[in-house]
Formats: sequence, C-alpha cells, structure tokens
Amino acid sequence: MIPKRLLVPLLTLALTGCVNIGSKPPGTLLSLTADAAPAVGTGASGKLSDALVVLEPEADAAVTVLRVPVQIDDAQIAYVKGTMWVERPSRQFQHLLAETLRTRGQRLVVEGGIKRADDAGTGSGLRLGGRLLMLGFDARTRNAVVRFDGLKLTGGGKIETKRFEARVPGVKPDGASLGPALNEAANKVAGEVADWVG
Repeated sequence: MIPKRLLVPLLTLALTGCVNIGSKPPGTLLSLTADAAPAVGTGASGKLSDALVVLEPEADAAVTVLRVPVQIDDAQIAYVKGTMWVERPSRQFQHLLAETLRTRGQRLVVEGGIKRADDAGTGSGLRLGGRLLMLGFDARTRNAVVRFDGLKLTGGGKIETKRFEARVPGVKPDGASLGPALNEAANKVAGEVADWVG
C-alpha cells in the first residue's frame, strides 16, 4: 500500500504525461473593427420582414480557418506564422458589414445566423449574403487583400450579385503590419457594399 504522503505527488506525476493544458498562444490575434459605428444610445425598430438581414457569408476553404492565408502563387497557399484571427473571418466580416450598414441609418439592420441567402426565408425584406473569397496576404504583390462576392436577395425573389475587392499595398507578412491593412481593406469593401445595397 502506498503511503498517503506519497499519493498526491505520484498522481500529479502520472497526470503530467496525460494532460496538455493548451498550446503556445499566437503572437498576434487579429480582429476586424468598423471605421464608423452608430452612436451609443441610438437604435432602430421595425418589422423583421422589412429589415435588412446581413447573413454570415460562405467562405473559401483557405479563409474558413483562424489562420491568415498567404497566396504564394496561383496554386500555393501558406499561413502567416504566429498570427491568428480571434473569430472566424466570415463571422467578423458579417459584423463589420452590419455595423457599416447601421451607420448609414437608413433602415433596420439585423444579423442572421443563416449562411445561405436562399435559406433566409421568404419575407419581404432584403437579405445580404455572399462568399468571402480572400481575407489575407498576396505574397506576389505584397498586398493585403479582401475579396467578396456580394449577393442581394429581395423578398420578391430578385437576386443580384457583385464582386468587391480592396488592396492595401506595401504590407509585411506579419501581424503588426497585416492586421491594420486587412482592417482598412475590409472597411473599404464594406463601404462599397453599403453603397451597392443603397
């Protein structure tokens, strides 16, 4: 029988080989922040059927992970070392679009959890979705790139699509340089999408 005074140290030693408490955290965590947001205390009201519903966009495989993609050439993708997103990029881009549209103050804007516009119901309101094609770094041009295929679906069944892209040149492939550049490019795209939605 093992003495009680040795039992705790032995159990601790045994568990250290079995338990891995997390991994080394990344050096930089990135997030997207809207350049403009509604003032505190402002709000909107109305019927959901008349609201603009911003859906989480679908995303290409390279953009669905929390790592930041680097387009090396037409066929090769790598990821920025030591840098990750705080939340999946498609979800962050949805929040950014919604905040940008709310700032315009022309209608009630809500965020929908449904990713596909054709699953968003048949209300008379406008649905905004699409596909996030790139939110990362192009090594060939040293640009931060945001590319988004927007999709508008009206309650009447009319569909309209448009591709948006913004680039910020002269960026280094590290979190300190890439984070602000991607935020700038994402805000530019969000502004253009808001103009398109009207």
